Amino acid sequence: MARLGIVKVKLDREVNCYVVTDADSKEAVVIDPGLPAEKIAEQIPADVKVRWIVATHCHPGHVGGKDDLKDLVGGETALHTADAKQFLRSADRYLFDADELEFGQFKLAVMHTPGHTPGSVCYVVGNHAFVGDTILAGGIGRQMPETDIRRQMMSIGTKLLKLPLTTALYPGHGPATSLDRELQTNPIFRNAPVRA
Repeated sequence: MARLGIVKVKLDREVNCYVVTDADSKEAVVIDPGLPAEKIAEQIPADVKVRWIVATHCHPGHVGGKDDLKDLVGGETALHTADAKQFLRSADRYLFDADELEFGQFKLAVMHTPGHTPGSVCYVVGNHAFVGDTILAGGIGRQMPETDIRRQMMSIGTKLLKLPLTTALYPGHGPATSLDRELQTNPIFRNAPVRA
C-alpha cells in the first residue's frame, strides 16, 4: 500500500507550504511555494524528485517562490488559469477543475473553489485536502479586493462539504484541522443545516 508523507514548511507572511511525498516512489508535490524558496528546498531530501510545484491561489505569499524553487529542485509549475490571468502569473501548466496531477502512485485532484480569488483551488489526495485560504481552522482567509465572499461560501458548501467528514484539512495559514471539526466549531457554519 502506498504511503503519503506530508511536511509543513512555515514561510514568510505566516504561509504554510506543504511538501507531499509518495514515500515509495520518492516523488513529491510542493503546495503553496512562498518565500524563501531555500527554506522549502531544505525540506526536500536529495533522493526525492519534485514532480509538481502548485499554488492554491496566486497571492504573493503562496506563489512568490515558485520559480526560484523550480530552479533549485526541478519540477513543473501549475496554477489555475483564472488566477494566472488575474495576477499575470505564468506556469508550465494551467489547471482546471477536476484535473489530476500524478506523482508516484498518487493523483492530486484539482478542486476549483473560487471566492478567495477567482482561481482558488483545493488539492485533494486520499483523505487529505490542501485548502489554501478557502477555509482555515476557525474561519476563512482574509478578504482581499478580489475576494467574492458569496462565491467562497458557495465553493465551501458545494465542493468541500461533499468530502468525507474525516477529511484532514491543511490550510494556507494556521493549524491543520478536519472537515468534521470545522463543521462543529467554525463560525461560518453557524445556523447551517446539520449534515447527516
